[in-house]
Amino acid sequence: MDFKSSDTLTSGAFAGPREQDVLPATATAAVKIVIVGGFGVGKTTMVGSVSEIRPLTTEETMTQAGIGVDDNYGSETKTATTVAMDFGRISISDELVLYLFGTPGQERFWFLWNGLFEGALGAVVLIDTRRLEVSFDVIGRLEERGVPFIIAVNDFPDAPRHPVEALRTALDLEKEVPIVHCDARQRSSSRDALLTLMHYLHSLAMARA
Repeated sequence: MDFKSSDTLTSGAFAGPREQDVLPATATAAVKIVIVGGFGVGKTTMVGSVSEIRPLTTEETMTQAGIGVDDNYGSETKTATTVAMDFGRISISDELVLYLFGTPGQERFWFLWNGLFEGALGAVVLIDTRRLEVSFDVIGRLEERGVPFIIAVNDFPDAPRHPVEALRTALDLEKEVPIVHCDARQRSSSRDALLTLMHYLHSLAMARA
């Protein structure tokens, strides 16, 4: 079958990005942020809820190959998992744009993290209080690379609630690392977590000045 360029132009197949996906003309600064955490803590959900563009996801259907390999406790009903990254964008102000990269949570995909961390200014560590232990290695990797981060407790309905200082002790965090609660399904809540990270990064920059 012959393919003509005029057919493509008429059909609008190459019409370009959607209007809402175009970078605002006022944007003067862009920052790379990573959303990290263990398997099933809500990283893909957060990127999708807060992104002002259609998020890019690399979710694949979970198969029997992961049985005995992936710890899905607390996420038994989860049927898909991120195998590379999630990507989204949010404008914090007319001038500042955040590019969001969600990492895969399963340990067997952590080799991809090195590339995702390159150039990242900071990170949001999503945690599930039903499975605090899956956050230990995540936090350790950030500390090893010197990436500043905050903790965002994703408040699942059936998850236990703990005082902030108890969480700080359990996660062995420095006192200046912010800990906030959020609902990764809600845009406003996810945005507030990102704003907390930006305020924290600003305070670190001011302290070094």
